[in-house]
Amino acid sequence: MTRETLEIGGLPLTLETGRMAKQAQGSIWLTYGDTTVLATVCANLDSDTDFDFMPLTVDYREKLYSVGRIPGGFFKREGRPSEKETLSARLTDRPLRPLFPDGFNKEVQIMINVFSSDSEHDPDVLGTIAASAALAISEVPFNGPVGSVRMGYVDGEYIVNPTFKQLEESTLDVVVSGTADSIMMIEGLARLIDEETFLGAIEIAHKEIKRIVELQKALAAKIGKPKFVFVPAEGNKELEARLERDYDGQVAKLLKIGEKQARKSAMKQIVNEAAESLESDFPDSDGDIKKWVNARFDVLVRKQVVNDKVRLDGRAHADIRPITCEIDVLPRVHGSALFTRGQTQALGAITLGAKFDEQKVDGLDGVYFKPYMLHYNFPPFSVGEVRKFLGQSRREVGHGNLAWRAIQPVLPTWDEFPYTVRVVSEVLESNGSSSMATVCTGCLSLMAGGVPIKSPVAGIAMGLIEEDGKVAILSDILGDEDHLGDMDFKVTGNEQGITACQMDIKIAGISIDLMRTAIKQARAGIAHILGKMREAIAEPRPMISPFAPRIAFVTVDPDKIGLIIGPGGRTIRDIIARSGAQIDIEDTGRICVSGPSSEEVEKALDILRGMTENPEVGKVYDGRVTKVTDFGAFVEILPGREGLLHISEIEHHRVAKVADHLNVGDPVNVKLVKITPEGKLDLSRKALLPRPEGMPPEEPREHRDRGDRGGRGHGHGRDRDKPRGDRKPHTEKVEDDD
Repeated sequence: MTRETLEIGGLPLTLETGRMAKQAQGSIWLTYGDTTVLATVCANLDSDTDFDFMPLTVDYREKLYSVGRIPGGFFKREGRPSEKETLSARLTDRPLRPLFPDGFNKEVQIMINVFSSDSEHDPDVLGTIAASAALAISEVPFNGPVGSVRMGYVDGEYIVNPTFKQLEESTLDVVVSGTADSIMMIEGLARLIDEETFLGAIEIAHKEIKRIVELQKALAAKIGKPKFVFVPAEGNKELEARLERDYDGQVAKLLKIGEKQARKSAMKQIVNEAAESLESDFPDSDGDIKKWVNARFDVLVRKQVVNDKVRLDGRAHADIRPITCEIDVLPRVHGSALFTRGQTQALGAITLGAKFDEQKVDGLDGVYFKPYMLHYNFPPFSVGEVRKFLGQSRREVGHGNLAWRAIQPVLPTWDEFPYTVRVVSEVLESNGSSSMATVCTGCLSLMAGGVPIKSPVAGIAMGLIEEDGKVAILSDILGDEDHLGDMDFKVTGNEQGITACQMDIKIAGISIDLMRTAIKQARAGIAHILGKMREAIAEPRPMISPFAPRIAFVTVDPDKIGLIIGPGGRTIRDIIARSGAQIDIEDTGRICVSGPSSEEVEKALDILRGMTENPEVGKVYDGRVTKVTDFGAFVEILPGREGLLHISEIEHHRVAKVADHLNVGDPVNVKLVKITPEGKLDLSRKALLPRPEGMPPEEPREHRDRGDRGGRGHGHGRDRDKPRGDRKPHTEKVEDDD
């Protein structure tokens, strides 16, 4: 067993190997405080594959036993990866993937398991460190190691690996990963901070990353296995020479075709023509021909961008594609917009809901509810392709989360706008930066739907091409520029600052100064896009859609919550059924009432007010009979409050049978004549009826209730000196109301 330890963010970070999972080609047992992560690496190094990409799989799982909890659901075990686990896997995949040798297409599987968690720190960055260390000590060829840290910013101070509680107060939550020489990935949220504060966090993060990389190198020097010797396959030099002689000119003409599908079709035609022409001399070379055409096209584009300063669609480096914005394109939804930028188009729609519509999230940091959701859909028709549609992909989860983080800082608080908000982006066309189009259409939809966001935000994707010692920074990149470029840097925000960012690097890295230049150019592009958005709608509408639900609040004494809920929830279910509204009760006594219209909400509020109203002696109530007994009827005078209308209080004359006068459900006017010390209500109906002529004044009820309660029950108040034989026998059974 071998161990190396380093202190990061005030806690010891320990890498251990040789004790667990020894059959994996690389395994690391990482501990950080009370958090424990196991990362393993396995690869099919001896197999021959024909993949034209790096088949890397990263699987990240959080075990709920790590925080002492049993999973919910029927099976009571962990199921498919959650959104959080998918995002954490991507945080590891993205900085590691570019560091495998070019042409290395062997299958590699990385598995990360969180076995113990202190419930204070997010273990996602630890998974990246453990995976990198496992690769470093394995025989898998890897140009690492990689370090990763999370940065926070609270009260003007940077915090390395902040706790969940610190992140609640932080204006920055950004994950930075990189090698000792460069930054490889940035992913995070910012609450409208300036670029200098943001870049300061990156600089501090890189210093900590260098220390983490040195820790892994020290471990690999002690226990690392010899690396697998990988020799890239050599191309067919004769075939490449023929292709360059006969088809280089045709490939160069592709640079003049600005439209994506037309260029794609022309490229396919070149490949087919070359394959047919060279079939006799180079049989079965279709794959090699396609690879050469793509590679040659990439080289020509990069040189044109850097040397001639002209991009594929004719734009200059900082130019933004034409933008159009439309709102209210969907008539019945709560808010909608269509955002088009060049050949990228996203349809946005929002739905407003009540408290019970919040998303329940069960994670290592506990169970919590999200009142704001953003979902991103990327169907195959958006890029003119045919493929199986098997549900949400990891890419869709990642892009949706980026757009979620971009908009979240400008949303109103729950107290300001007590609605659950769901934003959905349907990507209808894609040629670069569909996630940034989602940010724009999401903000437009929110403003069209009357959601009082603090200010609109927009997003832009920046690219970088480094060729022949020259560097070009590109604004609003195309899909091909993303593919053949060296950087994909997405920035969102407005004039006040940055709200989110995501950066992936394919080269050795970029300097902080170059990153600063890219951010400034991005901010200029964002200002241009916001101007186009404001032409469609300048600010949120003052009213929400008439099709959105209505919400109101009422506060009651917390002691009366049980009265409103009722036994087994019977009372509150009855209120919901009678009013048509939904009701959510907080422990503080604050009640949220929501319904499809104001009518249902007001009906529920009237019932709740009545339930919490204190009954007054002497007041007349419009009641409803809820139960009939031999000795009287129970009448509901207020929602959830019943009193007894004794048989003697129904009429001025003697009533033989209650059911002859009252039945369940009958309306009845009653007067509250008494509240007993126990809180029971005595009601009277006859007190509201005129007395028959000639009837002597009635003795007050309290006098008749003395002793044996005025003739009811045992004894009937009889004269005990009178012989029993002189009394009239009973003709009916009378029970005491007790």
